[in-house]
Amino acid sequence: MIEIQPIRKPLDATIAVPGSKSYTNRALLVAAMARGVSTLTGALFSDDTRYMSASLRKLGVKIDADEKQARFDIHGNGGEIPVSEADLYIGNSGTTSRSLTAYVSLGHGKFVIDGDEPMRHGRPIADLLDALRQIGGSARTQFENGHLPVIVEANGLAGGKTRLDITKSSQFLTALLLIAPYAKNGMEIEVLGDRTMPYIDITRSVMTAFGVQVISEDYKFFRIEGGQQYQPRVYHIEPDASNASYFFAAAALTGGRVTVQHLNLDSTQGDLEFVHILQQMGCRTTVSNAGITVTGTRHLKGIDVDMRTISDTALTLAAIAPFADSKVTIRNIEHTRWQETDRIHAMVTELRKLGVPVVEHRDGLEISPAPITPAAIDTYEDHRVAMAFSLVGLKANGIRINDPECVSKTFPNYFEVLQELYS
Repeated sequence: MIEIQPIRKPLDATIAVPGSKSYTNRALLVAAMARGVSTLTGALFSDDTRYMSASLRKLGVKIDADEKQARFDIHGNGGEIPVSEADLYIGNSGTTSRSLTAYVSLGHGKFVIDGDEPMRHGRPIADLLDALRQIGGSARTQFENGHLPVIVEANGLAGGKTRLDITKSSQFLTALLLIAPYAKNGMEIEVLGDRTMPYIDITRSVMTAFGVQVISEDYKFFRIEGGQQYQPRVYHIEPDASNASYFFAAAALTGGRVTVQHLNLDSTQGDLEFVHILQQMGCRTTVSNAGITVTGTRHLKGIDVDMRTISDTALTLAAIAPFADSKVTIRNIEHTRWQETDRIHAMVTELRKLGVPVVEHRDGLEISPAPITPAAIDTYEDHRVAMAFSLVGLKANGIRINDPECVSKTFPNYFEVLQELYS
C-alpha cells in the first residue's frame, strides 16, 4: 500500500514518461518477422514487453535487451518459427496473448498460450480464433470458454478472406494485420463491429515503417498482399500517451502546469485526444519542441463525452471528475468491461468508496461533484486503476493505493515519476 500526499500549490513540472507499450510490443513482433537485425530505441521495459520479448525468445528469436538504454536488438527470422513447440506465458498482457496466438499460427507444431487469472476469465479471444480458423488456422481454447489457455496446432497459414468481430477488442484485428504478409495468400479481412480504431492506426504505422503496405476501405475492409516482407531497421518508440494523461490531469487538478517531454499532437496515439477533453474542461494546451504542456484552471467544468476511441483515459477522467463544478458523463466504453478488469464497475465501486455519487450504465457512468472521503483504493490488478486513482490523492487527504506494484504492467516507475511533481 502507498499513501498519496496532497500537493498544496499549483504544479510547475516537466516530466518524461517511458515509451509506448502499444508501439513497443507491435515493433518487437514485426522486427521478429523481418529478416535481419532491427533496433528499437526509446522502448518500454515493463511486464507486458518482457512477456512479449521472453515469448519471442522461446519461439527462436534472438533478442538483446539493454534496459538502461531503453533498447532492444531483434534478430528476425523472416517470418519463420524455428521451434515446433512452446509453452508461452503472457501474464496479464492482452496485446501479447492475441498477437502471439496469430503469430504461432504461421509455424509448424503445437503451441500453448496461457496467462494470469484475469486473462483466463475476463479477457476474451474466441472471435480471433474464429477468424483464424476461416483462413486455415487451427486454434482452440483449452476449456472451450472463449478465454486462455489457447492451444494452436499450426501447419502454416493459408490466408485469404476472413470476417472478424472486433466489438470486444481491436487487438484481434491488430493480431491478424501484423502477421498477414506471411500468410501464403495474404489476407482480406472484413471487419464487424465498431470501426473507429485509433489503435489500428498505430498497428498500420508500425507495419508501414517496416515496409509493408496495408490497404483499408474506411476500416470496414483490410487487404494485405502476401509475399511482402518486413525490412529490418532502426525504429524509435515515442512516449506513451496513455501514461502521459495522468500528468496532464495532475496539472488540471492543481491549476498548475505540466509538460510531458517528446510528445506531439501529430502522433498516431489516439489517447492524446485527452488533452482536448481537458481543454473543454477549461485547461490550456500548448505544443513546443519540448513537448506538450497542459496548464490547469481554477474551476474544472463538467463535461459529457464519448470516450470509445480513447477509453484507456476514461479512468483518468473519472478520477478528476469529482473536482469539476458539475456532472461528468463518460459514454460508449462498454468494451472496457472485458479489459484487465471490468473497468466501468471498478470506477463506480472505488468512486462510491470515496463518497462520490455515481450512476452506472451499461456503457459508461455519470459522476457528480462531491467532497472526498478518505479511503484505500482497490486496484483489481489493473495498472490504470492504480495510476488514475492516485490523482485523487493530489487534492484530497487519506488516499491510499492497494497493490501499487500492479503499475509494472506498463509504467514500473510511475510512483517515482509522480513524486517528481512535488519538487
